[in-house]
Amino acid sequence: MLSLDDTDRRLLRQLQAAPELSHAELAERAGLSAGVVSRRLERLERLGVIEGYEALIDWRALGYAVEVSLRVTLDKAAGNAFDAFIAAARGIAEVDEIQTFLGRVDVRLNVLARDMQHYQEIYRGRILKLPHIADIEPLMLVANLKVSESLPI
Repeated sequence: MLSLDDTDRRLLRQLQAAPELSHAELAERAGLSAGVVSRRLERLERLGVIEGYEALIDWRALGYAVEVSLRVTLDKAAGNAFDAFIAAARGIAEVDEIQTFLGRVDVRLNVLARDMQHYQEIYRGRILKLPHIADIEPLMLVANLKVSESLPI
């Protein structure tokens, strides 16, 4: 495990809280110089602690109102069931997340749709045509009560 000092932790806390800040603004909040911030961030990126920077887009603002999580159990009789299923699922633009599990459920797909009619079109026209599905259970999102990408640093 990588060892971080207090300065690294303070910098990462500030970066998680406000990733849009410039190095100068981040330095001010963390009580550091801009040069130190720049060198520390470069080091943390090089070490793989900071994997990258991204824009978070609110899919609801783009007209998507329905989110459904699909828990899928695969028919693993075919040796390539996982690979074939995942490769095909990646081709569905409305699937924004794919996770694999150990246990009764093999895969979870997260599907975004404009409305229920759009979801039904995706589900019937593309999801149910994915290979090697033995069982599928849809769970419709009602509310996100906590969403956080921040770590307790």
